Amino acid sequence: MGVTRTGPLPAGPAAEYDVVVVGAGVVGCAVARALARHPLRIALVEAANDVGDGTSKANTAILHTGFDAAPGTLEARLVREGHRMLDAYAREAGIPVEPLGALLVAWDEQQRAALPRLAEKAERNGHRTTRLLTAAELALREPHLGAGTLAALEVPGESVICPWTTTLAYATQAVRSGVDLHLNCRVEKVRPGDTHHRLVTGRGVLRTRHLVNACGLHADGFDALLGRADFTVTPRRGQLLVFDKFARDLVRHILLPVPGPLGKGVLVSPTVYGNVMLGPTAEDLDDKTATGTTAEGLAGLREQGGRILPALLDEEVTAVYAGLRAATGREDYRIAAHPALRYVTVGGIRSTGLTASLAIADHVLGLLADCGLDPGPERPLAPVRMPNIGEAFPRPYRDAGLIARDPEFGEIVCHCEQVTRGEVRAAFASAIPPAGPDGLRRRTRARGGRCQGNFCGAELNALSREYEEGTG
Repeated sequence: MGVTRTGPLPAGPAAEYDVVVVGAGVVGCAVARALARHPLRIALVEAANDVGDGTSKANTAILHTGFDAAPGTLEARLVREGHRMLDAYAREAGIPVEPLGALLVAWDEQQRAALPRLAEKAERNGHRTTRLLTAAELALREPHLGAGTLAALEVPGESVICPWTTTLAYATQAVRSGVDLHLNCRVEKVRPGDTHHRLVTGRGVLRTRHLVNACGLHADGFDALLGRADFTVTPRRGQLLVFDKFARDLVRHILLPVPGPLGKGVLVSPTVYGNVMLGPTAEDLDDKTATGTTAEGLAGLREQGGRILPALLDEEVTAVYAGLRAATGREDYRIAAHPALRYVTVGGIRSTGLTASLAIADHVLGLLADCGLDPGPERPLAPVRMPNIGEAFPRPYRDAGLIARDPEFGEIVCHCEQVTRGEVRAAFASAIPPAGPDGLRRRTRARGGRCQGNFCGAELNALSREYEEGTG
């Protein structure tokens, strides 16, 4: 069956699954991929028209070591394991990763006094390579930092990664390995049963023996459909500024603040796309759809960025965006099995969820076994190699051999991001094609540069129609 976006869901035996995973963010896609290693009938169900369309598309894109997680928590363990697993998987699947290392910068005496405690915390989390830097050493590492730095903690191993490619790689491998992906398919009701649950969606009914809630911001609402009220999700908005590629030479590491009570605070970081990112804010809200930016929030970011890296404010901003994290009032994940319901909740997955995703997936498989699922023997997954959209790795427009074989990979259609007609064509021919401009951007970077689609938008729209209709 593969991928469905419209029309009624299948009926009869085709609508019956061993496991349905609800929510196709990075964690839900990772869980579906892990289940696909076994001879099971699996469905991945998503309310949006694409995978990775919620929190997973709008984050700081850090591959964390877990050095500052609360020791002894489930999050600390899964982030540590997930970092190792995703680092290896990224090399295998072609996901762009740049191991830049991080510097936690102290700007006052209180922050400087906290650095040794953070180093000790990192050691308790198994990260034993941190090192304290003096102000003079820090200035040599990051010559464009603002005045007044006192010291820093060096954290090797912290990396930047492409969150879009990661989620899409998991989903692609799951679909190629037999998982059914149903998009535009919001679950409206769940009717538990002795042998099967009935999921009533806007496109029809699915039946499943076991159920996984990977609904992110809406995990508490989905829990309520099964009579659970174990936690409440508070959306925590993070606004971010993305600076032009001319800013890239201003920073060499991921520059982290000393963490505060609302999270890791405002950072300055390169991206795998060649830009520099500043943010995020941390604003607890009531509205789980409030992904707009505010003048106040962006002004606050610029003020903090001007202190951290003064020259950054002289560079152009190419984009602003906001993402919502799922805060639950506890500094740990809310992952739990409910054997009587044959149901697993995967909630409270905050900014570390990208890093921990593969380890979370394996943990969820264990919990499903506790709920009575017999997965059967393991089998190999279909191989996957994703198109590269990172600047540190070869891009198609620079590959003379590829262009000689297929000239469309030398025909640039988005000049800001150097995206070619061949890449757009390949995106629409992929296992999970884009459903609109945002989906195309996450697969190719088209419309993601200085002009934000003002120059290339019309041509890309025409190309998209051609490939969607099969006439291109």
